[in-house]
Amino acid sequence: MDNKDGKKRAHAIALFSGGLDSALAILLTLRQNIEVTALTFMTHFGCDLGDRSSCGSNPYPVAKQYGFNVKLMHLGQKFIDIVENPEFGRGKNMNVCTDCRILMLQEAKNLMELINADFIITGEVLGQRPMSQVRGKMNLIEKRSGLRGKLLRPLSAKLLPPTEAELKHLVDREQLEGISGRSRKRQMELAHEFGLEDYPSPASGCLLTDKGYSNRLRDLLAHTDHLTFNDLNLLRLGRHFRLDDETKVIVGRNEQENKQILSYKKPHHYYIEAKDIGSPITLVLGNTSLENLKKAAMITARYTSAKNQPKVTLLAYNKVNQKELIVPPAKDEDLHYIIIK
Repeated sequence: MDNKDGKKRAHAIALFSGGLDSALAILLTLRQNIEVTALTFMTHFGCDLGDRSSCGSNPYPVAKQYGFNVKLMHLGQKFIDIVENPEFGRGKNMNVCTDCRILMLQEAKNLMELINADFIITGEVLGQRPMSQVRGKMNLIEKRSGLRGKLLRPLSAKLLPPTEAELKHLVDREQLEGISGRSRKRQMELAHEFGLEDYPSPASGCLLTDKGYSNRLRDLLAHTDHLTFNDLNLLRLGRHFRLDDETKVIVGRNEQENKQILSYKKPHHYYIEAKDIGSPITLVLGNTSLENLKKAAMITARYTSAKNQPKVTLLAYNKVNQKELIVPPAKDEDLHYIIIK
């Protein structure tokens, strides 16, 4: 069914995480002589190109191997806004899968209209994810993203109503799949058929599905009016302790985290460390009264190499002040009540 003049039959925009399902959706489309421009989204909640989850796998090797273009897009403040106030609720943790999918598809729709592409494809599989890939939610997402008839899911297409691209014979429906459920058997068969060997595990990669991160984010939302990029970057680091409604303490867990924590501190922030012994860097956010600095110093001392000593000497700094604090290390049973985990 290829055009005799060698021109592409159509142009599709693909949502491409770098994972197996989205890669297969693209390959099923490419083999019908359709041009594909893939969109890979990034957020402040994971999905970085450096991790090996299906959410954050580097999209470029597959794109180079099979000959399609990739555009990176950071969802930035738009995504933070829906994390703060999701219209369609959250999953088990702080994940906002339905709102997230709608936002991504709206951004893809904008690109489709900008470059005059014909339709959008995704790697969604009917029944694979309970939050966003059941029939009712898939219909809702298609409607709310403004893509009625324009959204093709190649892996489950035969189980769904024909799209405009199929009805206009831009796409041959018979060459698409009818996969449903959580088994990946058919996907692995297709991967073998296409020669796709290096693909990541199906783990989410999104920090909003992680219990510990979600608990820290939930605490932050309860104690701040609006999320900042700095707040979100710090949520990834260290051990977090809530001293009071205004004050949080973040304690680095290793040298790399210590350096990262220092890179995010502001001039007015106090940070604490013990001198001349193995010590974490601790950042104090909020009310930096002497009482709170002492509490933060006690927490810090618990994670130094002198944690079994009766007293530890620490220094608290900000841009203009330095305070010496001599305190006993905090006891684990006391930290149990203030740690956010």
